[in-house]
Amino acid sequence: MRIAILDDYQSVALGLADWDSLDAEVEVFTDPFENEGEVVAALAGYDVVVAMRERTSFPSSTLSALPRLKLLVTTGPVNAAIDLDAARRADVTVCGTGYFSYPTVELTWGLILSAARLIPQQVDSVRRGGWQQGLGTSLRGATLGVLGLGRLGTAVAEIGRAFGMRTIAWSQNLTPADAAAKGAEHVARDELFRRSDVLSVHVVLSGRTRGLVGRRELDLMKSTAILVNTSRGPVVDETALITALTERRIASAALDVFDREPLPADHPLRSLPNAVVTPHIGYVSRDLYEVFYRDAVEDIAAWSAGTPVRTLT
Repeated sequence: MRIAILDDYQSVALGLADWDSLDAEVEVFTDPFENEGEVVAALAGYDVVVAMRERTSFPSSTLSALPRLKLLVTTGPVNAAIDLDAARRADVTVCGTGYFSYPTVELTWGLILSAARLIPQQVDSVRRGGWQQGLGTSLRGATLGVLGLGRLGTAVAEIGRAFGMRTIAWSQNLTPADAAAKGAEHVARDELFRRSDVLSVHVVLSGRTRGLVGRRELDLMKSTAILVNTSRGPVVDETALITALTERRIASAALDVFDREPLPADHPLRSLPNAVVTPHIGYVSRDLYEVFYRDAVEDIAAWSAGTPVRTLT
């Protein structure tokens, strides 16, 4: 059995689980594939592929071009980058792994604090031999707007209250009663953008959320506001956001997700002084990676024994 582990950017997969127990040939791919042709060429000789979240896509065309592939393991319980119907047609079993979301919640607050207190600029100044740069913003008494008050949004709002922030929220299906039960004030969509001092995005990417935060919504925001996105890049219109940051129509943005990942080397978000950017590390923590890879080994062993677990197809 030949196993491919994809997108192991940090080269940690082999050390976080007992791959030797599988008695298989295991190869790790650390660099992302540039296109579908590279995916097919690289993976043609593998029976099993372990995909890290949604870093590599498996549409119908890719799956049909990999006749040897029989098991596709995705880290986490869902993966929008895998065409499950096509996997069924190709007789490819798809399995998931365990998952927990608190690393993303923690990173969200790391980004909020970094943007509010100008932490990246201060660190850079000290490293260059300088000292204090600019004036940060305190959070106590400020308004935290949460776009999407689900599991992640609720946890982010709870921490906001610990900082002494007022919390307001809106999403398509959120009701005033649901918001109140989670300690937030339900507001209309436009009011969310107008009132938020910090606006944090926590919605699933879908047809109705793609571009949900566009030029119109950014124009409603305060010039002192901070936009934070640890959800999915396309929820926010990237072009409109870059314009808003360049023209200082909002104070700053703190982003962990982007339209294209990895972010191109010449992308303007890499150089904008009022953009705090991290390389989609919301879920990148040792304890969660241990769950991912441990469960992936269990998935492969169970499938090999004829009793697959955590199946998605």
